[in-house]
Amino acid sequence: MKKLLLSSLVVSMLIFTGCFKDDDTPIIIEETTIIQNGGDNGSGSTVVDVSGAIIENTIWTNDNIYRLNQKVVVDNGATLTIEEGTIIKGTPGTGSLASALIVARGAKINAVGTPTQPIIFTSSTDNIEVGQTAGTNLDENDRGLWGGLIVLGYAPCSLSGDITEAQIEGIPADDTFGLYGGTDPEDNSGVLSYISIRHGGALIGEGNEINGLTLGGVGNGTIINNIEVVANVDDGIEFFGGTVNASNLMVWAQGDDALDIDQAYSGTIDNAVVVLGDFSDHAFEIDGPEGSATGSFTLQNATIIGNLTTENGEYADYRSKAMGHTSNIYAYGFKASSDIELDNDGVATNYNDGLLTFGTWEIVLPDGVADVTSLFANKAENVTVTGFGDTASAVTLGSQTVGASTSGLAWTYTNTKSDLGF
Repeated sequence: MKKLLLSSLVVSMLIFTGCFKDDDTPIIIEETTIIQNGGDNGSGSTVVDVSGAIIENTIWTNDNIYRLNQKVVVDNGATLTIEEGTIIKGTPGTGSLASALIVARGAKINAVGTPTQPIIFTSSTDNIEVGQTAGTNLDENDRGLWGGLIVLGYAPCSLSGDITEAQIEGIPADDTFGLYGGTDPEDNSGVLSYISIRHGGALIGEGNEINGLTLGGVGNGTIINNIEVVANVDDGIEFFGGTVNASNLMVWAQGDDALDIDQAYSGTIDNAVVVLGDFSDHAFEIDGPEGSATGSFTLQNATIIGNLTTENGEYADYRSKAMGHTSNIYAYGFKASSDIELDNDGVATNYNDGLLTFGTWEIVLPDGVADVTSLFANKAENVTVTGFGDTASAVTLGSQTVGASTSGLAWTYTNTKSDLGF
């Protein structure tokens, strides 16, 4: 067993003041060195404890591990740059003590990893060290050990009461850094590329957990690609309005929905793989506008893999006046009880009016299912639909012609720790 020796308790201390708290309490960033001695060769990692607001341009380097103590906010006007291969660990805590990295409106994150050196967000209990891409003590069943990553922007959202901005879920109402939404569809919150987010979803209130990656009002000036979320308590990736496009996504063993769309999100989600775990709900949960503003999503080229070991796990739920297009979906590994659902009268009406459309779905039929169209269920109470499921066909495992291109996701933790074999 490695022996941990704490030295240089405070190597450096930087004090900033910002708008993180109303009382302008100084924000302290402490750097602590932990020397790890193992065998004949000692290896050292520097752990940098971070809390409060980042109010000036800052770089996190891959020779350190950055530990989030409660909520760390990249404030308006600041840019946080994270080098490839950097490891960020969130500390445990619930409610106001939950840890998270929040990129506020007007701030930017420049986090660009590579396939061999992804940027990793994980729990402080993860024994992963500098230079590694995975630890050994946690797996896809370890959830809720810290919060998550939240990016907020000024892009339009359809909000109840036709307000232009709202408070993102997971952030108390009196913390103004939690506001999202606006009028700029081209808003730019920076770049997220080759990012793996693991073991998050800390509880912040009764039945309310932080998503792995939350995108609130994020504009299409932002670049998001090659994102993985593993073992999050709540949703994998949730889009609250906005116009940002996202591609090459992987979600594994989330507790709720893998890809969740709300508030008239109007971007394109392209090339995604979802692998449901024992406690996962839907691969897709799609909601529509909450106000009078409308928007249309595109969700295309996705492979969704079900769960046969528990009663949980559905293909998709389209709800509350969802508007958009879903196409080129390949699905397998689901149970006969799983379905693709129109949830209510509003979304069924949008389907009839051509505001919600479906392209090709190819599905490996579950045992006991003879007709692929029977998997498409209209649950509306007062609105009938025709043709729902007509664009779907039954295929045998491995014979699909649609779905995600998985070769570009071989870098993911999911691929290395599961039996997917990309």
